[in-house]
Amino acid sequence: MIDDEAKEIEKALLGLDRLFLRGKEGQIYHIMLDALDKSLITNTLAITFGNQIRAAKLLGINRNTLRAKIKKLGISLNEAKK
Repeated sequence: MIDDEAKEIEKALLGLDRLFLRGKEGQIYHIMLDALDKSLITNTLAITFGNQIRAAKLLGINRNTLRAKIKKLGISLNEAKK
């Protein structure tokens, strides 16, 4: 079961590489992690109506770490509160 999921993820990543990440060899890991972080943090902030302390607790990270990621990823707190 896990092997099948790993193969599907690998297939998807290879497709993404061909379509969106061409010419960015050696950066794919960080690009994908940033995209996942941004989506996860944005959605968690929306669920908590922008409450960073609650969002950090839900994510299992320190509030300062969350704030640093928000800044690094350019997440708008105003949009998260909607």
